Amino acid sequence: MYSSIKVKFLVLLAALFALVGCDDKKDAPADNKTSIVVEHAQGKTEVPENPKKVVVFNTATLDIIDALNIPVTAVPQSDVHFPDFLSKYADKTYTNVGTLFEPNYEVLSTLQPDVIIAGGRANDVYKKLSDIAPTISLDLDPNNFLASLTERTEQLGNIFGKQEEAKKLLADFNQKIEQLNPKASTAGTALVIMINGGKMSAYGPKSRFGFIFDVLGFKPATIFQEAGRHGNAVTSEFVLSVNPQWLFVLDRDNAIGNKEAQSAQQVLDNELIQKTDAWQQNHIIYLDSTSMYISGGIQTYSRLMDQISDVLQKTSTN
Repeated sequence: MYSSIKVKFLVLLAALFALVGCDDKKDAPADNKTSIVVEHAQGKTEVPENPKKVVVFNTATLDIIDALNIPVTAVPQSDVHFPDFLSKYADKTYTNVGTLFEPNYEVLSTLQPDVIIAGGRANDVYKKLSDIAPTISLDLDPNNFLASLTERTEQLGNIFGKQEEAKKLLADFNQKIEQLNPKASTAGTALVIMINGGKMSAYGPKSRFGFIFDVLGFKPATIFQEAGRHGNAVTSEFVLSVNPQWLFVLDRDNAIGNKEAQSAQQVLDNELIQKTDAWQQNHIIYLDSTSMYISGGIQTYSRLMDQISDVLQKTSTN
């Protein structure tokens, strides 16, 4: 009898353990994904490591993400003029989540992304985006461009398990800087201007397009008291007065696909600009405006360095 009771007890105990085991299995999370805390422009946010459904609103970040071959699910496509090297993101393969300024919240909610990468033109709607999914704002800092570009590239590498790719991407980028800087720093004075609707704005060091001065080492033809995201309004008379030896030109109308405005070449083709050293020495460089204005990530500036390097090489040969 004692033996029979003992057997029944063992069977009951086994059943109890099996039941507990089933409950533990039921209560366990559906997956064992780990997360990472990302420090960014809006604070700190916990995001899943190697997220699958990725929405990107910040085109500078999209530039870096594309360079790292990170899969993207959705981007804003309405009224967005992508540069050539990012043109694939205009395809229907990617879900359209609105504009750079105005997300389509209904589509986003339906999509249920793992992470939203905001910043840039979508900064003002950060709170609304973060209510839908973990949102990080990976802006680049024009006052500390190279350091912030490095940090953002490394962060993306960490989030998506692309640490080695990020390391190589940055190494190649820094090598281009090291090769170009000695040539640029001795090439003479420079001015960066953007033309929009026939009017000119100029940019100097620590500005939106300060890379040419701050990183490459061109000497500024003048220093502005205010950097200003939208630059400093200038005229042809002003450009002649500071007389840059190099003139770097962005055409905003071309960047946003406005075919009705005068081109940058047409605006600059006047008697005053023709008197500048830049014009006389054929040192006017028309930049890839769509890339610089719309994007502005690691591929943009790598391509910029290739363009400037080619021009400096031709100049030294001549």
